Amino acid sequence: MAWNTNLRWRLPLACLLLQVLTVVLFGVFVRYDAEADAHWRTEKKIRNISSDLENEFYYRYPSFQDVHVMVFVGFGFLMTFLQRYGFSAVGFNFLLAAFGIQWALLIQGWLQSRQNGYIFLGVESLIKADFCVASVCVAFGAVLGKVSPIQLLIMTLFQVTLFAINEFILLNLLEVKDAGGSMTIHIFGAYFGLTVTWILYRRNLEQSKQRQSSVYHSDLFAMIGTLFLWMYWPSFNSAGSEHGDTQHRAVINTYCSLAASVLTSVAVSSALHKKGKLNMVHIQNATLAGGVGVGTAAEMMLMPYGALIVGFICGTFSTLGFMYLTPFLESRLRVQDTCGIHNLHGIPGIIGAIVGAVTASYATPEVYGESGLVHYFDFEGLKEKWTTKTQGKFQVFGLLLTLAMALLGGTIVGLILKLPFWGQAADENCFEDSVYWEIDEENSAVHLPEDPTLKPPAPVVPSVP
Repeated sequence: MAWNTNLRWRLPLACLLLQVLTVVLFGVFVRYDAEADAHWRTEKKIRNISSDLENEFYYRYPSFQDVHVMVFVGFGFLMTFLQRYGFSAVGFNFLLAAFGIQWALLIQGWLQSRQNGYIFLGVESLIKADFCVASVCVAFGAVLGKVSPIQLLIMTLFQVTLFAINEFILLNLLEVKDAGGSMTIHIFGAYFGLTVTWILYRRNLEQSKQRQSSVYHSDLFAMIGTLFLWMYWPSFNSAGSEHGDTQHRAVINTYCSLAASVLTSVAVSSALHKKGKLNMVHIQNATLAGGVGVGTAAEMMLMPYGALIVGFICGTFSTLGFMYLTPFLESRLRVQDTCGIHNLHGIPGIIGAIVGAVTASYATPEVYGESGLVHYFDFEGLKEKWTTKTQGKFQVFGLLLTLAMALLGGTIVGLILKLPFWGQAADENCFEDSVYWEIDEENSAVHLPEDPTLKPPAPVVPSVP
């Protein structure tokens, strides 16, 4: 098969068409939320609000900024571990996220916040769009190095749409609790991406095997992404929570779980090496598994020791997955998972969904307080006859539905991306920046030119006393 990676007309056309489409749709459907509109001053009088500081912006913007950094810096740099794919890891992540947030604002707005034919945007809408794009960044990790930027834009277009539909069904129809997105973000993103890369299986990928490894400085750059993600994950899991004890609890649970996953992943990584050395891949990824695993139950009364246990379990299984499961998936099931997203997002996400279902099922008035239990699980109105056992069952339904949506959607999108005219690289040219980026090979390594006018220093002759 002839592989044509010249994107001179295809990539500009794809980007411009998608951007023009979003501009038109924004012009027709999107308006400012009341708290972002110039009519806010009138709204203050109607609502009897005394200060601009009560605007939702001042509560939500710090969390939004943290999540935004995770999407563009954290996920981008986490994928720079490949020795010759750093430009593409950060640059393509930037591209798909920038398009994805625009498309997510539209799709999520149509499904969740459309009023009188319009979508009203506020800071909370921006947070939800970043959550959606985070799921796309997860899926990107599975196909990293093997797809073109056009394929990524198409994947983003479909995945954002499917994500928004799945999220709407879980959170609005089934009324599942999933504060940190163990199901909606991590499980959906992981198994969608794994299904796509399974469909796009490359039989001769061994031809570019030497570029799939890392070098010292590429692993160091990837560790930057890890640290950004690790530090901001409490904001990620609590950004959409209600103000007060719920958001406070989500931060504490995430903080504890992340800390436990670090010690556990270090311990397991060292124990698996015959000389007790650490594997940088494990430290870059498994140390974050606690943040994924506590996502669904982040707002619940998990208790700090429970959060530590979740982090312990996720750190262990994530590290074991990198060691044993990733090679098995590639050799036996033809799943070429470049970044090991199954170990960081898939397995911990399933653990998190199960933890959320069990924690919800065994919630009691003694733990939450009578009013706290009713308020948190919304046991009012149409849900007045619900019990915590009912909530637990719906949590499981949410997990199963998410897996089904991810697998079915990934299969369809994978078949679309498999068409031969999207500009994908040949097997022997995968994981190589120079296929899509202008690279100055002479200046890609740091070296000092020799000065021909300089003479070598004269040898030192010891003096004779």
